[in-house]
Parts: sequence; structure tokens; C-alpha cells
Amino acid sequence: MATQEQNLSLDKNKLSQVTDDSIELLKQLIPIPSFSKEENVTADLLQLFLKKKGITPFRMMNNVWARNKHYVSGKPTILLNSHHDTVKPNSGYTKNPFEAIVEDGKLYGLGSNDAGGCLVSLLATFMYFYEKEDLPYNIVFAASAEEEISGLNGIELILPELDNVEFAIVGEPTQMHLAVSEKGLIVMDCVAHGKSGHAAREEGENAIYKALKDINWFITYKFPKVSETLGPIKMSVTVIHAGSQHNVVPDRCDFVVDVRVTDAYKNEEIFEIIKQHVTCDVKPRSLRLTPSSISMDHPIVKAGLKLGRETYGSPTTSDQALMNFPSLKLGPGFSGRSHTADEFVYLDEIKEGVELYVTMLSDVLKG
Repeated sequence: MATQEQNLSLDKNKLSQVTDDSIELLKQLIPIPSFSKEENVTADLLQLFLKKKGITPFRMMNNVWARNKHYVSGKPTILLNSHHDTVKPNSGYTKNPFEAIVEDGKLYGLGSNDAGGCLVSLLATFMYFYEKEDLPYNIVFAASAEEEISGLNGIELILPELDNVEFAIVGEPTQMHLAVSEKGLIVMDCVAHGKSGHAAREEGENAIYKALKDINWFITYKFPKVSETLGPIKMSVTVIHAGSQHNVVPDRCDFVVDVRVTDAYKNEEIFEIIKQHVTCDVKPRSLRLTPSSISMDHPIVKAGLKLGRETYGSPTTSDQALMNFPSLKLGPGFSGRSHTADEFVYLDEIKEGVELYVTMLSDVLKG
């Protein structure tokens, strides 16, 4: 009988096969529009791909997931998760965003970097371990929807269907370095109220001027407590709407504030502090996107450190924000390419990503 050590020794042939299959899948995914809430066709393709590999897929709306062959209910589970929705292409594209183009070792196309490379690398990793017996963990792969908009029908929808998750690897482009913590997010809709009047006379109360006072507070205020891993809370005013015509004093100014929150405060505490300091009406779109982290002593982090990977705190928010168990953000690609024109991922990044995922998980599974 093979020992657990032998069972988890690196199989280079299998690694190469699942990696090649995953790259071909990404080339098929790129031409399919999969904007948030419109991922049904990429979900269909992911289901079909799994079925062709002899793997039973599960689906809820546009979320697709699968369990390892020897899944045992109640056994602790490792979740491998990334998303298959994309943002819309911006106007700066010079290449067709819906064409998988390979040039100079780069795979171009919308969603190739965020998060297609991560998605298919984690799927390849899942397939690598799929048939292995007597593992100390179940392994579940989940391709989630609506990540780009933090939608209600994404990963949050299927987490209750996943049994006993002990920790997750969330695939986002980190250059395969270890994002051991991540900021959460509060988006707030703010309204400053004034009184309309004729701009030529001393009439009315300008809502824009009232809003400017609050906006200045958002720019200058520093929360007293600073996270050891994530640093300070960051607030940014990102959208402003006011006025109807040049000669009317506006009676309303709407603006949006993006707040990147840390583990130094609960989201509810941050919202209360903001309400106490501004005069405008403030309404959070959600308080559910919380900061997340994983211990530096966690086996998956130690496995990454053994391979020379670096750790850091991530300022961007992912599906981690909706997980109530330890999670590590880790994936091939570079975050700076996300949402940019002519987005791409290096093919070698995907190959390295699969090998690093497999090596790290093998280390954890050996115990």
C-alpha cells in the first residue's frame, strides 16, 4: 500500500497535463462575456468541462463547485475559490477583449489576469488531487459569480452548501505571494441637503458647499487605531452628482465614499464614527464586507514561506470578505494589470501558479 508521503509526491506528468488543460479552458472562457450577474454561459462551460473530466459539478445560479472523488462528509475541507465574472472592458483596449490572443508568452483577453489565470490554476490544482485517496482533508473547488460587484448571489450564496471549511485559498493575482490579510469595504451613499435659489441673488443654500465640508473631513480624518497588518483605514470620495443648470443653486449634492476598512474596528463602529462627524445623510450599501486574515503560523502560510514566498496585507477586497473562516489570497498574475486595457497573464505565471499551489497543498496534506 502506498504511504501518504508517496501518495503526495509530485507527479510531474499529471501536473503538466492538468496545467495544459487549464490553459486551454481559459482560452475558451475569454471569448465569452461574463460580466457580473451575466456569467451563465461561462458557468455552463465550467460545468461541461468538469463533466468531461468525470467530475460531478454542482451549481447554484451562476456559481459552480465540485468535490474531490473521495469526499467524506464531516471531514475538514480546504476550499479553492476564484471568480469567473469580469468587469466591462474599458475604452483603451487595442486588442479584442473577447479574443484569446497569445503573443510573446502572454495570454491576452478580458479576465485573463483577474481572475482567469487564478481560476484555472486552482481548477488544475483541484484536478491534480481529485482522485487521491485517504487525504486528511476534503478539497472543494468553487468558481464564484458576482465577485466584482460583491453581489448577493456569488460565493455568499453557496457557502452554506460547503461542509466544514477549515480554510480557503482565494485566487486573486498576487504574483503567488501570500496576502495574509485583506482590507474590507464599506461603500457609502451620502446626501447633502440645501435649498434652491437663483444663482444671481443671495438666495438658497448651496448643497455643494455643504457637501464640500464633509468631503474635506473624509479627506483629512485619521482613525486613531491602525491595524498592524493592514495599516490605516482609507476613505476616498469617488463619485459626485449635483446641480441641474448654471443659474440655479443646487438643493442636493449626492456623493459616494469608498472606505477600505481594517481589523482595527468593526464595520459598524466605523459607520458610527463617520455619522458623528458629518452633517450629510449617510447610508452604507452594506456592512457585510469585512476584513480578513490568516495566522502566520497556519500550515498553508508556512508552506508558502518554505517556498520563498513573501507575505503582505492587501488593500483590495475579494470574496474573502464574505468568508467566516481563515483564508489566504494567493494567485498567479499581477494585481496592477486588473481592469486595465489589453489585460493579460503570462502563460508561465499559470504554470508556476499550479506547481506552487500543488506543492504548498501537498505540504499541508502530509501534515
